[in-house]
Amino acid sequence: MSATTAHDLTALAPIGHRDARPLAATAYRRFADELAQVPSTGWERPTDCSLWTVRDLAGHVVGAMRSAASLREMLRQQREIARRTKVSDEQGVAIMTALQVELTASLSTAELVAECAALAEPAAAGRARTPALMRKLVHFPVQMGDLDERWSLGYLVDVVLTRDAWLHRIDLCRALGRRPELTADHDGRIVADVAAEWARRHGSPVHLTLTGPAGGVFRTAGADEPHLELDAVEFCRIVSGREKGTGLLAEPVPF
Repeated sequence: MSATTAHDLTALAPIGHRDARPLAATAYRRFADELAQVPSTGWERPTDCSLWTVRDLAGHVVGAMRSAASLREMLRQQREIARRTKVSDEQGVAIMTALQVELTASLSTAELVAECAALAEPAAAGRARTPALMRKLVHFPVQMGDLDERWSLGYLVDVVLTRDAWLHRIDLCRALGRRPELTADHDGRIVADVAAEWARRHGSPVHLTLTGPAGGVFRTAGADEPHLELDAVEFCRIVSGREKGTGLLAEPVPF
């Protein structure tokens, strides 16, 4: 995304199925590359995800990649999540992520790193194989923090799972004190999609300037539109709930 041309938020097309696989593969690959550089002293460091260490965060991502890469594994996880949901007051997303951490807990850190790298392409490919009718017609309830809504399977596999891996790479880099690799074609496309969905969700006019390699200038028409300017990654961290937002920035976006 260009940092000088103002992009109309209402005209930005959402990430579609054709674009989803390369974005997913790059997000997984970049996460795996960062994970391979975790020092022996870094695995127990806390992350921005409540109660999760670097090891826990990596376990969740690898567990999610297993599910994406294998229909059998996805069904196995979904059956266990359904069983636990019946006897727990926790939200389904919390149960799912806890299960994924649990399923990968027996791996050594070297095994975890190796499996993450090995799953990058199969996980992206597995999501891409989801049949079109299923992506369109299958819907399910989701409770995630303040969000309580129904998602299509297509929205989950084409959009949300990539955002999840992308933002967890940011979490990982922050925990380790590293600067993440950011490029306009990959990170900028994900950030722009988040900004457009954020604008659709709050429905108010806004002029949004996001700085950094993944940023750009975005606006919707309005006589008294507020002008917000902040770092592109920080914008995503705020609307994801990693940091508290005020005003329009309090509108949550799924990650």
